[in-house]
Amino acid sequence: MNPELTKVFELTLSEKLQLVEDLWDSIASVPDRIPVLDWQKEELAKRKARYLQNPGSGSLWEAAKEEIRSKDYGA
Repeated sequence: MNPELTKVFELTLSEKLQLVEDLWDSIASVPDRIPVLDWQKEELAKRKARYLQNPGSGSLWEAAKEEIRSKDYGA
């Protein structure tokens, strides 16, 4: 591993989290450069077709988040 990169492991937890957030923001700032694999495109096409056949079957984002947050995943 690059010796410069090993310094990342010396950061505090807070600094590591900030670094991860900064890295993610830099990746998200160029969405056209993020590869989408064929299997992902196929899955999206299937989900879109299923939704178009039954538009009422989905959930609003806020409701979906609440449902996910209310579940106990063994934590």
